[in-house]
Amino acid sequence: MAEETKDAARNSPIGVLTSIGVSAVFGFFLILCLLFSIQDFADVAAPTSGNSVLQILLSIFSEDGAIVLFTVVLICVWHCGLFSLTSNSRMMFGFARDHGIPHWFAHVDKRFKSPVRTIWLAAFLAFCLGIPSLGSSVAFTAATSIATIGLYISYTLPILEGLIWPQHFHKGPFNLGVASRPIALVACLWVAFICVAFCLPQQNPVTSTTLNYTPVCVGIVALWSVGSWFAFARRYYKGPVAQLEAEAMGIDVGDPAVLAKAEEDGLIDDSKFAGHKEREA
Repeated sequence: MAEETKDAARNSPIGVLTSIGVSAVFGFFLILCLLFSIQDFADVAAPTSGNSVLQILLSIFSEDGAIVLFTVVLICVWHCGLFSLTSNSRMMFGFARDHGIPHWFAHVDKRFKSPVRTIWLAAFLAFCLGIPSLGSSVAFTAATSIATIGLYISYTLPILEGLIWPQHFHKGPFNLGVASRPIALVACLWVAFICVAFCLPQQNPVTSTTLNYTPVCVGIVALWSVGSWFAFARRYYKGPVAQLEAEAMGIDVGDPAVLAKAEEDGLIDDSKFAGHKEREA
């Protein structure tokens, strides 16, 4: 998504920090409202409706009012899924453009101006991941835990790299200054904790049907990623396209024609921008 942002090196981190601040404020007041609305803690702890939030709404509104408010919640959740699909499809497009996955997916539809192929790919993979959840609450917990842990790990790896090898980490025009390393340390410790927490069993006693299979699934993905890299991926995957470097040179990275002209003039490395011509199609 940063590639579609003007002055991404500065505006993207500002957007991240803004989203954290806004979410923290609104989330805090939402939690306060829910907590002060609890009429009977025992009912919320063991909700007859199957959902604690819905049980709170039922206790302070009529059934019709609770359904209306919970519908609003479901609409918000649907939009969260839509935003995840949008970011996921853009990530897949960038990965395909850089030859991390089949280059056929590095295509922007001429009519919709969007990477339609990777949108369908992301939707299909999410559908496949959700199928086991239809018959098992344990599978649903594992699927959501995998998504959460995967996001946390992907976010934290660059932070951990900068923390361990600061000499290899080049700060951008927007950075946290002297607070960078303390915040990076806290972030890494938090991710380590949350990964363990999401791998713990959700029910007791632990049996074959209540076991949290998240560590198994995450381990399979990790083994495949590392194994495929050493087996074949390192031969053709050379890293991401240097969009930010081109932007720092004053090149409009949002215009494929400008990038093509910069290549012809020798201002940028053609190999780093392989696939941008596909975007014109």
